Amino acid sequence: MKKIIDFTVKENRQLNPDTFLLVVYSPEMPEIEPGQFVNIKVEHSPATFLRRPISVHNVDPDEGLLYLLIKIAGQGTATLSKIKAGEKLNIILPLGNHFSLPDTGKCLLVGGGVGIAPLLHLAKELKAKGVTPVVLIGTRTASDIVLKEEYEKYATVYYTTEDGSYGEKGYPTQHSLLKEKFDHLFCCGPEPMMKAVARYAYENKIECEVSLENKMACGIGACLCCVNDTKEGHKCVCIDGPVFNINDLKWQI
Repeated sequence: MKKIIDFTVKENRQLNPDTFLLVVYSPEMPEIEPGQFVNIKVEHSPATFLRRPISVHNVDPDEGLLYLLIKIAGQGTATLSKIKAGEKLNIILPLGNHFSLPDTGKCLLVGGGVGIAPLLHLAKELKAKGVTPVVLIGTRTASDIVLKEEYEKYATVYYTTEDGSYGEKGYPTQHSLLKEKFDHLFCCGPEPMMKAVARYAYENKIECEVSLENKMACGIGACLCCVNDTKEGHKCVCIDGPVFNINDLKWQI
């Protein structure tokens, strides 16, 4: 059930020049599945009229904590990056559908850029079900890598960097790890990367889900701003997604 909650900011930690980990608290924390997102009201930003959709990075239900990975992309996220501990954030959650959680098989989670955000919660939940996943993260350079130790708590983690400064040089789809056999693949990141991962999954007959990004206004399917064309017709990314099976998308793979 969706809720509108005033969360209290517990921590806003800068991870690199444009990426922040926002930790907020509420005793009313609802259950949140991996892949779902929240919509945040941005106060004190006159040019930010709409809420900002942010992927759920992690959840600690026992402590009432919600973790959000914020990358500055405009005035709204820039304002969020400056929020202080003790301030309030009005958030609608949980929104959207979620990733599948297989009980068996070898799972590969691929993330690029801030698309790594939902993979931590997913990795944690998979491990809780007895399936230790493999995570493959792609960045431009070593300085873009964040929260390395957190992912390593729940998964075996590999990296690619475009400049070769850490891990293997290149893109995630060029990593030698992909010579191994996987049963399930989950991906979030820039669309060209997700399409390349989807092509790899299709060619290797791997079940694959991707988390799409689109411009959203309401987050509840009312405004139709985030419509995406699928094999079953037009669907809203905010309520029918953001997670889609690649077989349902009109990607040329």
